[in-house]
Amino acid sequence: MEDAWPDSTIIIEECPNDILGIRKVNQAAFRGDYEADVVDRLRLNCVQILSLVAKKGDQVVGHILFSPVAIIQNEGWTIDGMGLGPLAVHPDHQGLGIGSALCRAGLQRMKGDGHPYVVVLGHPDYYPRFGFTPASYYGIKCAYEGVPQDAFMICIFNPQQMEGVRGRAFYREEFGDVD
Repeated sequence: MEDAWPDSTIIIEECPNDILGIRKVNQAAFRGDYEADVVDRLRLNCVQILSLVAKKGDQVVGHILFSPVAIIQNEGWTIDGMGLGPLAVHPDHQGLGIGSALCRAGLQRMKGDGHPYVVVLGHPDYYPRFGFTPASYYGIKCAYEGVPQDAFMICIFNPQQMEGVRGRAFYREEFGDVD
């Protein structure tokens, strides 16, 4: 997968040479190490991630990660999907549509790969443009305590598979294990 813009920004899957650039973009965008550490741990522990980068030449200017999420229903059965996050664009390159392009490319890939849904814990004014709605509309809550209902959203790709699904969505343990 490779998408390009006139200013020579491309979106591709990460390669080993991008790892340091991904870390720097996440640190700069989030002003800290938490998200960068989560990405590093997921890369080491989870083969099911999708990590896309936006690059200008050899420089990583944006990054998006998708990792497994499980909705565990009250009856005890699980439906697997994916979680979006983090999504980061270096502050010097924000406002140019790079984050939106990364989001669209990743969601297109998630849908094409047959995932029934993607959840995101993010800004309620940003993600609805990509098809996200509050997960609470469907009776789905984030497993983390204190998450505002409007900040935890879901994009459903397979309505038939998701029909009647209710419960709590659990992210991978790497999100909680970072020091």
